[in-house]
Amino acid sequence: METNNPTIQAPTGDTLGQHFWGNVFSDQCPSRDILNHVTSRWGTLLLVALLDGTFRFSELRRKINGVSEKMLAQTLQTLEQDGFVERIDYQRVPPHVEYRLTPLGQTVGQKIASLVQWIEQNMPAIQSAKSKTSTSKAISHKQK
Repeated sequence: METNNPTIQAPTGDTLGQHFWGNVFSDQCPSRDILNHVTSRWGTLLLVALLDGTFRFSELRRKINGVSEKMLAQTLQTLEQDGFVERIDYQRVPPHVEYRLTPLGQTVGQKIASLVQWIEQNMPAIQSAKSKTSTSKAISHKQK
């Protein structure tokens, strides 16, 4: 069975065979759903925020400026279902629930944090490229 997967180098230098990988390029592969959950705006921010430890819902909402209560709850639930977030319910009144990353969540969170760090470090170059593109489009539009 042939897939369209690229060959990927393992950290040890070994080439990992395609049978170790899903086929993210296939619209039928469930890895696409996980990729979407992890790289969505709120999924990414939650995974990076939870690298700092265990938080209550309200603490996460304050930490991640702009997220609605509904989106925070949905994203936490999705990441919990994927095995990245653990929900700890202390079964008391008033309710006390905390969230933290599982070991799997720690791993993906660190990878996402590297991407976030790269973006933040390269913002001047990104903004410059965006500015050039905007200027070029504006000039092109005026010439039409």
